[in-house]
Amino acid sequence: MLPLLTKPLVAGRSALIVVDLMPRIVEQDLGPYKGVDVVARASRLVTAFRRVGGTVVLVRVDRPGVAQQPPGSGFVPELQPQPGDIAVVKHTIGAFYGTGLAERLRERGVETVVMTGIATTMGVESTARAASDHGFEVIFAADAMTGMTATEHEHALTVVLPRFGQVVTTDEVLDRLS
Repeated sequence: MLPLLTKPLVAGRSALIVVDLMPRIVEQDLGPYKGVDVVARASRLVTAFRRVGGTVVLVRVDRPGVAQQPPGSGFVPELQPQPGDIAVVKHTIGAFYGTGLAERLRERGVETVVMTGIATTMGVESTARAASDHGFEVIFAADAMTGMTATEHEHALTVVLPRFGQVVTTDEVLDRLS
């Protein structure tokens, strides 16, 4: 059982970071959750954050040094950037390096980031580690992300990620968002 969030997530001080939910990544056969299920849970979180005036950060990756990106490199149709969102195109595993994301979040008064996306031990973890390094409180929506394998995902959730953030469910995040 995952620990419960003990305090509300204040919309004006919280951001949802959605990592690499791009068609070419979502369509891969990963584990423990299918990409479509991760997108569905992330979409619920995005809708809730937008509704209460929270910050939504949508992240995708462009391969550096490649003139034309592979098909499916944009955002999934369900998660297109909307006015007020922050869209980040990264060129490394994490979303902070070279993107100005930390500064943009600070300008909005963000103190806490909620992490979602694919893959748990790649883009999500790398972005979360940098968020922690920048002084943000980190929360992981465990069922709104997935790993390359179920074993890798579970190890991250139970051993690695709790060392620098709180691991909870999508429903728990939604229950605490004010």
